[in-house]
Amino acid sequence: MGFAGRQVSRRGFMSGLAAVGLAGCQAGGTGLAVRPSAAWPRVPDAGWQAWVAGFRRRAAARGIPARTLAAAFRGAGYIPAVIERDRNQFQDRRSLEDYLAIATSDERLSLGRAALARQGRVLARVETQFGVPAEVIAAIWGVESRFGTRRGEVPVISALSTLAYDGRRGRFFENQLMAALKILQQGDVTPARMTGSWAGAMGHTQFIPTTFNAYAVDFDGDGRRDIWANDPGDALASAAAYLRASGWRPGQPWAVEAGVPDGYSGGFGRRATRSLAAWRSAGVQATRGPLPQGGAAGLIQPQGAGTPAFLVFHNFNILLKYNASEKYALSVGHLADRLSGAGALVQGFGPDEHGLTLLQRKELQRQLTARGHDAGAVDGVIGKGTEAAIRSYQRAAGLPADGVPSLAFLQHLRG
Repeated sequence: MGFAGRQVSRRGFMSGLAAVGLAGCQAGGTGLAVRPSAAWPRVPDAGWQAWVAGFRRRAAARGIPARTLAAAFRGAGYIPAVIERDRNQFQDRRSLEDYLAIATSDERLSLGRAALARQGRVLARVETQFGVPAEVIAAIWGVESRFGTRRGEVPVISALSTLAYDGRRGRFFENQLMAALKILQQGDVTPARMTGSWAGAMGHTQFIPTTFNAYAVDFDGDGRRDIWANDPGDALASAAAYLRASGWRPGQPWAVEAGVPDGYSGGFGRRATRSLAAWRSAGVQATRGPLPQGGAAGLIQPQGAGTPAFLVFHNFNILLKYNASEKYALSVGHLADRLSGAGALVQGFGPDEHGLTLLQRKELQRQLTARGHDAGAVDGVIGKGTEAAIRSYQRAAGLPADGVPSLAFLQHLRG
């Protein structure tokens, strides 16, 4: 999310993380998949301690009280695992099909419907106040933290000071650390409860500290903007406040799945907008029902010919301000649609590089788990967990343990 000045925004920051909330799913659950804090040990480091001493002087000069600094750094420390994670970021190679499969898996849809039922009154109030549909806010919640079940357990002061001291993006993380201290100074949360991802994204909706200071709201009126609490009201309202401030247009759509006629040559791109009348003239229609009224729209087909295409409206670009990845924005929007009662996409993606369709990959995962080789969530996304389950089965069956999810292997499982 954005913040004033020439600093890096959450948009740029999160695009660098490549939609971590979804990218981490196959590695160990869903949501952020952040390991418990015991897996992020703080260790003595003389260089970090010297850096912190200098930073504390800079923070004091900018008005951070001594008591806030003392409380923030009491028990804080250098976390080598944070640097390892920062160094080992990789460009996410998951396809759009994978993203959508994870975002709208049976498990996540079930969790989302239950979350909507529990928080229905709060979300209705949020929608009334900010004009952002309840299902859109719920979808952000679901993608960012698996409806609050993966909020992150890394101590934020330790993580941010580690990254700032490391220096690779030192200025950015020092700004985030200063903003985190202001949150503590304001009394929104205690140092012990200020936890998040390895990179300092916090709470149900994964705000970075500068975004929190700019947009978080005290929705329940208790005097604190508490996005960490089990009650997600402040976090959900804060996400809506950010989207509205970013330009969300109430009552307008974000996108609609589009049918592209054979031989279409009009080009693609979310910025190449046309009127709906122009799209109709080009033969582009909604796959279900009439085109919604929402002003000009661009046409995108992220995975190429023969795969789903979308007419995207102004509000799609606002979702991109939460995270600059088109896959992320499509995942949030499609999850919101599914939570609203819409069906799955009409256009399929076809077989993957191994010749398997999404349904066949799900069948493979179910077959493996049924045989005692846990493939994780049955979402059709082949990640490390599924590959490990394939190798485990292959070794037990005396087969070459290559971990490849081939059509021949599925036929073998079918017996």
